[in-house]
Amino acid sequence: MKVLIVNTSENTGGAAVAANRLTEALNNNGVKAKMLVRDKETDDITVTGLPKSIRTKWNFLWERLVIFIRLHFSRKNLFAVDIANCGTDITKLREFKEADIIHLHWINQGMLSLKGIRKILGSGKPVVWTMHDMWECTAICHHAHSCMKYTTTCEKCPLTSEISIGDMAKGVFRKKMRMMESSRIHFVAVSTWLAGKARSSSLLRNQPIETIPNSLSLSKFKLLDRNDSRSSLSITEKYVIAFGAARIDFPVKGFSYLKEALGYLVGEMGYCTDDVRLLLFGAVRNADTLTGIPVKYTHLGVVKDDHTLSQIYSAANVLVSSSLYETFGQTLIEAQACGCIPVSFNNSGQTDIITHEKNGYLAEYLSAKDLAAGIGWAFNTNVSRRELRKEVLGKYSESNVANKYIKLYERIKNEKTLP
Repeated sequence: MKVLIVNTSENTGGAAVAANRLTEALNNNGVKAKMLVRDKETDDITVTGLPKSIRTKWNFLWERLVIFIRLHFSRKNLFAVDIANCGTDITKLREFKEADIIHLHWINQGMLSLKGIRKILGSGKPVVWTMHDMWECTAICHHAHSCMKYTTTCEKCPLTSEISIGDMAKGVFRKKMRMMESSRIHFVAVSTWLAGKARSSSLLRNQPIETIPNSLSLSKFKLLDRNDSRSSLSITEKYVIAFGAARIDFPVKGFSYLKEALGYLVGEMGYCTDDVRLLLFGAVRNADTLTGIPVKYTHLGVVKDDHTLSQIYSAANVLVSSSLYETFGQTLIEAQACGCIPVSFNNSGQTDIITHEKNGYLAEYLSAKDLAAGIGWAFNTNVSRRELRKEVLGKYSESNVANKYIKLYERIKNEKTLP
């Protein structure tokens, strides 16, 4: 069986990391998988980049320009929405023609257009589409927040309606609806929370939807000695808190809630500032984000190698995710694999990973005070580091996740061959 996994980027972003790990997992479990990306970043022979051309760059720029104009030249929400008005026709590529299964992941920002997706669906090849956010079940946004318009028709999108020229969401929603009505796509959500959102969408209500989590390479994320890891990172404090994101200052990551929680920790809860170290990893565009942190901190910048990540997680007592929402929560299982207890808000995909006060702490949504309570709980719990890793091994190992996808591939391939 040959599978073509399609994603905009090879490594940048959570969806890219998940798609890349799945490609490796499939190849390690008897499936010939290739990854097709717009942004190829390594020399991995299992990853193919789109042919280099001015058109590829233009697809990205043209979509942003159209959105920018429709938003009346406002940068607000410029990257919160995608309209898929242009992209590359991958059906002409050799990798596409050779594949038995086409597996779409995050294909926005000029990778694929709606017209291109219709060509893929019209090719007759079985299509699986893994959802890493809500874009597939809304008109143009990647997360609907409290908006429920995607359950009926996405008109007058709250992200655009105040300043938009015309109803951009309505037009894209109609195009998606026509595409969905005439095609069968096997959607996969990476969490039960996201699957629930998908099933409530008027776009996807007649499409098959199932839940398969992201995978994790336990050979790359290792349970290292805590003292050795702290020594390597020059950490001497008794309590270590880790926080990481592709962009720490991206508002949806909720870093302000962590800063507020740390204030409770050293204020009302009585922890000494000299005993606490915050370990940050990820990009920061706005330096002001790191001002006012009430404990000592180390910012390691962007960390991509798995060994350093294993050291960070192994050094930390707790990994905090204060995101306003997470479709899955990749850092949570990475942390658990390294024996670090995760603390997160009790609101979205994290609830698949964390069982409250068993293998982590689920804080009341947007409550910095309860987030602080969770950190305190993690500091004092006797949860076994090895048991945390064992649980992750059972649920998110490469072979476990790969076999779930292989069963799906085989089922839909057989559906295509039935008389």
